[in-house]
Parts: sequence; C-alpha cells; structure tokens
Amino acid sequence: MLDEITITLRDKWNVKHDVFIDVGHSSLSEKWLIALNKLLKNNLHLEKNYHWIGFQERHLPLLCDKINDSLNAIKSFDWTSVGLSPYEITEHFTIDNTITKGDVGPDLPGAYVEHDMFNHLHRHFENLQGQAGNISPYYKKVNKEIRWHIRQLNLLCHEFESCALSFRKLHYAPEWLQYTQLFCFLNTPTFNLDPTTDFDAFGLDTLIRKLGDVTMGIDKSVGKSHWEVFNDEGDVTLDETTTTALTSQWQGSGDFDIRWSKTPTDEDVTTFEKVDKFVAWLKRNGLDPEDPSLTLGHPRVASVNLLKSFNTEDSKTIQNVINTHLDVYQIKTSDAKLILDYRWNDKNYKDIQVNLLH
Repeated sequence: MLDEITITLRDKWNVKHDVFIDVGHSSLSEKWLIALNKLLKNNLHLEKNYHWIGFQERHLPLLCDKINDSLNAIKSFDWTSVGLSPYEITEHFTIDNTITKGDVGPDLPGAYVEHDMFNHLHRHFENLQGQAGNISPYYKKVNKEIRWHIRQLNLLCHEFESCALSFRKLHYAPEWLQYTQLFCFLNTPTFNLDPTTDFDAFGLDTLIRKLGDVTMGIDKSVGKSHWEVFNDEGDVTLDETTTTALTSQWQGSGDFDIRWSKTPTDEDVTTFEKVDKFVAWLKRNGLDPEDPSLTLGHPRVASVNLLKSFNTEDSKTIQNVINTHLDVYQIKTSDAKLILDYRWNDKNYKDIQVNLLH
C-alpha cells in the first residue's frame, strides 16, 4: 500500500477510537494522497456540519429548520444594495411537505422524499451560486454570511435526501441503513483528472460500494452526477426539468468519503436491479454506460482495514462503534497530521465557517 491513514474519532465524552485506512496503488490514489496531505499541512477546515450522512444525529426536523434559516437569510438580504434585483423565494420546508405520507415499507408510499421541493431548493442554489467557471453575480457580490447560506442550500439538500433514505430503511430494513462519512474541506483546491490514467477508477462496478470503501469525493459544491439525477428524478428524460447542473467529474481533490453501510450481496436483489435500471436509463438518453468520460460511480482510492480498526468485519458491530463516536478529532498520514478540535454543534461554529469562506 502507498500509506496508512489514521482517522481518530471521539464520542461526546472525548473517548477516542482509531480507524486505519490502507491507501491503494493507482494513479488516482497517488494524486489523491498528495492532495490530502496538502489539505492537512495547510490546516484546512473540515465541514463537520456536512459529514455524517444518513446518521440520525442531524434529524429531519432539524434539517428543515436549517434549510428555512438559510432561505430566510437569503430572501431577507437587501439585494438592491449590491445592484441586484431581489431574489424571490416562496418555499417553506416542513416534514409535512418534504416527506410522503402513508405506511412505510417495500412498495408502500410513506417516507419518500418529495422531490419537487428539493428540485426547487437545488435550483435556488444553482441560480444563486452558478456553475464552475460561471459564478453567479448573486454569489460574487454578496457578503460572506450570505455566501455561507447559499452553500448550505446545496449541502442541506443532499443531507436531507440521504437522511430521509436512512429514516425510511430504519422502519423496515435497518440492516441496510445507508451510512456515509463525508470528508469535505472548506476551500479545497482541485486538480484536473487525466482521462488516460484516472478514469479507470470510475465505472459501473463502483456504483455499488462496499463496507469500508474510501472513495474520492466528487464535486459537491456545483453539479449532480448522472447517478444522482437518476436517483433523485427517476426514469425521466434528461432536460431542463431535472437540473441545470448535470456534470461528469473532470476534477479531483483531497476530499474523500468512507462507506459504513453493509456490503450488498447477491441476495440484495434491489440494489443490483437499480443499477440495471440506471444502465437502461442511460441508454434511453443516448449515453453509453461504458463511456469512461461519463465518470460514473465512486472512484475508490483506499479502504478501511476493518479487522485492525474494529477487530471484526461485522457491519452491525462496526456501525455501533461509529454511532457512538460521531466526531473526527484527528487525521494523520505518514507525512502530515491535522487536529480538528471543534464540533458542528459548537455555538460559534457557523461564525468560524463564515470567516473562512473565500
């Protein structure tokens, strides 16, 4: 392996637990590790308010409140003071208008996300921030606090949808709860991917992630992948009614994700059927599922050494440990170390992030 990374987690009482990650040998793994070391050496800030995805610590009512806080801040800002027309927002998010009603279970209607609400939310984000290389004047001219709220629209959109999926699974298939730990750093520098060497890390086979997979984080600030659009919108035609920000991945960074969900098996027919439906959907939209330029899936760059970290490979036992250690205290490689002695629910956490924004 190229290196061993140690992630030190801690619980509410500062009791720590180390997770050990083995970095694989590939072109993308090497570039990712170099980028990660730079993040650690430069003391970049880990976005702990967008970190434990699918876990219930930040529950759905809390996320609705946070979405409304950011929408109200954006709506109330005096846009004319920076020479722009007022930005209209009419939505108010509640559990009643974001989650479908009814019984919860396979083929039952309850506890699905009301995607129309979140399509509107993501469209607000796209309008207010713009695209990579074409940033909106709303984002350029506004102060740091409103920029922070604009960013939250995107992060909270993804977080809510993931939290809702886990909430639904909790009712009828708790062993298949979708747990992902996102390591997204503020102001993360990026590097361009080399199609001849780096696209090999993508592909349909990487859509289904295993317990302990470490994948390079995709660009979460602007854009949706084909897989995200398919999951969010269903079997629809790719046009302006879905999103204005469907993008392939052409950049990488030191950001990364760890998958803490149970590894799907051949018995988990639903997961594999979903991939088959995705392939058919791509073809109906005139796309080749084998085209490497689509950068489908989650590029694997490393893996958790489960036995060394937990003395077991049993997903339930591992998840129980993670669920009681929902904070990252330190990240360490052989070349760098970064202590992250803050929590997402600190009273001054928002102010810290606002001050760090570019």
